[in-house]
Amino acid sequence: MPSRPVSSVRPVGTAAERERAPEHTGDHGPGGASDQIPGRGGENVPGRGGENVPGRGPVGMPGPGDEGIRGRAAEGAWDGGMAGAGALSPLPPAHPPASTSASAPTSAFAPDSTSAFATASGSAQASATASSSGRPGDSADVVIIRRTLDEVEPVADKVTSYFYALLFVRHPDLRALFPAAMDTQRDRLFKALLTSVQNVDDTAYLTEYLSHLGRGHRKYGTLPEHYPAVGECLITALARYAPTTWGPESEAAWVRAYTKISQIMIDAAAEDELVAPAWWQAEVVSHELRTPDIAVVTVRPDQPYPFLAGQYTSVETPWWPRVWRHYSFAAAPRSDGLLSFHVKAVPAGWVSNAMVHRARPGDVIRLGPPSGSMTVDHTTDNGLLCLGGGTGIAPIKALIEDVAERGYRRPMEVFYGARSDHDLYDLDTMLRLEQSHPWLSVRTVVALGRGGGPRNSLSGQLPDAVRQYGPWWEYDAYLSGPPGMIRNGVDALVGVGIPSDRIRHDSVEELVAAGD
Repeated sequence: MPSRPVSSVRPVGTAAERERAPEHTGDHGPGGASDQIPGRGGENVPGRGGENVPGRGPVGMPGPGDEGIRGRAAEGAWDGGMAGAGALSPLPPAHPPASTSASAPTSAFAPDSTSAFATASGSAQASATASSSGRPGDSADVVIIRRTLDEVEPVADKVTSYFYALLFVRHPDLRALFPAAMDTQRDRLFKALLTSVQNVDDTAYLTEYLSHLGRGHRKYGTLPEHYPAVGECLITALARYAPTTWGPESEAAWVRAYTKISQIMIDAAAEDELVAPAWWQAEVVSHELRTPDIAVVTVRPDQPYPFLAGQYTSVETPWWPRVWRHYSFAAAPRSDGLLSFHVKAVPAGWVSNAMVHRARPGDVIRLGPPSGSMTVDHTTDNGLLCLGGGTGIAPIKALIEDVAERGYRRPMEVFYGARSDHDLYDLDTMLRLEQSHPWLSVRTVVALGRGGGPRNSLSGQLPDAVRQYGPWWEYDAYLSGPPGMIRNGVDALVGVGIPSDRIRHDSVEELVAAGD
């Protein structure tokens, strides 16, 4: 343990409260860390709901069996690693281009108990060239933070375990906000924290990313006072396992970085509370089993639910409280307000198996706010090239409906990929859309065998099929499916001449393989 107590990370309140508060002139903790922390507490934020929400907790820790209609992992800032529903290794040292990622980076792609922490630390190590000098333009705080990460990377598993032990011993009330089983993804909070501090110099990116996470965390019942609890345990764990690089300067740098991160999230949540609920109740009105493991589920929200075609939401079922999973909307906004999802049951998938095999009309699920920016740019007449793998065809279908409702005649080329003919569960719907809209072309691409369509049927992998056609340089591209398909698809599209800023998909870092 450190030889002296670490500086306290206190609640910082909302922006509105700080404007009303007198200037804070209280005493500062050792090392000068506390002088960076606004003194107002966030306990009295007006109208903050969620105290009794059976959410996954203040930091959105996912349960085992990550899943999703297109391989989404569990949702949330802290549950996805800096990112919303798995981050790939290695974790990017800086934020990705906004145009190629519909969401901020998120959780680890099939991580074990240490991989997310290790990749985050390793990313920092690589970007800082394993030295204390950092990169040109880095602030002094970022250089110091990277030194800490370099030191703790070899003992990442111990740091993670010690952090959670501290959190639940010091704040036992927080344990009830997490899912019962944490072993599968227990490193996600740490991954999120580490990725955040590595981007702390980029205020614009950090604000956009963390504001999204702060809004999304309302459904977990996150309160302002939860943030300092996490921060204090983080700093204590780092102080214990980074004895060589830790000192007053390191502590102050980490406190400043964490305070900035938590303040953005707290302010975003308070602002969102003025205009939107923390969650929506939604009754299942239709449940259609398309294959033994894929269901089309339609629900009716208890109040208006605004969203855009191509976006997604998080879902919690009554059978697994505090476990949320991401699913894309399978249709454009409808006049009757109904929402549809395509759900594939995956091994050990708590939410997906409940939605496919247990949910029935009359059951009530809970929805988080909409998210994602894989939406159509209606300010251009560019053609649309869409690649949908497995249940990833759901948001592609929504995009088709969105274009059709606008009355445009923009060319739209859809490649519908599946492992076998049997997996083309929504082919009839796609072919009907093609018959109704002369500007739409649908091609099936089956990895094993021939496609099931009467024409335009191909065999092989989606990226290879796309290369056979074109040219695509006048098209905007949209991809939805398992992470491997996304990665290979982006490479293929860039290779055939589509600029990366015209390729849209949900952040690869928030996708996990879901058996598609």
